[in-house]
Amino acid sequence: MKSKKVLLIAAVVLGVLLGPFGVAFAITNGQPDGDGHPYVGLAVFDDANGPAWRCSGALLSPTVFLTAGHCTDGAVAARVWFDKVVEGNPEYPFSGDTSFDGIPYTNPDFCSGCGNGLPGFAYRDVGVVVLTEPVPTGMVDEYVELPEPGLVDTLENKTDLTVVGYGVQEQIHGGGPPYWGVSLKVRLVASSQLIAANFVHSDEFIKVTLNPGQDKGGTCFGDSGGPDLLEDSDTVLAVNSYVTNYNCAGVGYSSRIDIAQVLEWINEFLD
Repeated sequence: MKSKKVLLIAAVVLGVLLGPFGVAFAITNGQPDGDGHPYVGLAVFDDANGPAWRCSGALLSPTVFLTAGHCTDGAVAARVWFDKVVEGNPEYPFSGDTSFDGIPYTNPDFCSGCGNGLPGFAYRDVGVVVLTEPVPTGMVDEYVELPEPGLVDTLENKTDLTVVGYGVQEQIHGGGPPYWGVSLKVRLVASSQLIAANFVHSDEFIKVTLNPGQDKGGTCFGDSGGPDLLEDSDTVLAVNSYVTNYNCAGVGYSSRIDIAQVLEWINEFLD
């Protein structure tokens, strides 16, 4: 969908290849995270025909996984991996001993394609996956933390952010614009910055820099639902929603978690 001013692209990876194009290595938007953020996982979502797309997300508790609404929307089941490297796992993308099954839920106010521009493209882009069994503390012993209501509004421009996810790491060239379409399924971390400004929809979204060429990282396809963390903390301000071009450069938009109604909905699963 294209608005009058900006092309908005869901940062979700589909379970299909884009064709026999040549592959060129590109900026990965980060470094391997290792054990830095063990609560960030890779989620595969099923439609009626089986595994269909994947996203990133973060554990709020042993059984509640926070992600984006456009990841959970339309899904009938999900499974999550918390390994720092999922590439080469023979069970992927199906359930097995290495993954955790769960039921996806989408924020009841989420609306995709409801109008022009950013809010019509994805309003309240927040979802959760409730796992059917807890992730053992031997695997994940810390969790992402919810923010206080309105925290984003108190932050200065260029506040440092940490972004984490399993997004794509190579570009596919040929037959059109370069597409980010190859993922090694590695948990990556990068530094980014908040663009604190009163833009039209700043009450619902944060604007994040995507400038790896300036010693900053960014998000790309497959990073949807991954957390935008305040500085070096575990406090999640927003979940990755959309990038504005196929190069995954410039700015991206993330759906705010610090909205009172959003926090109330998430806490229903944590009670």
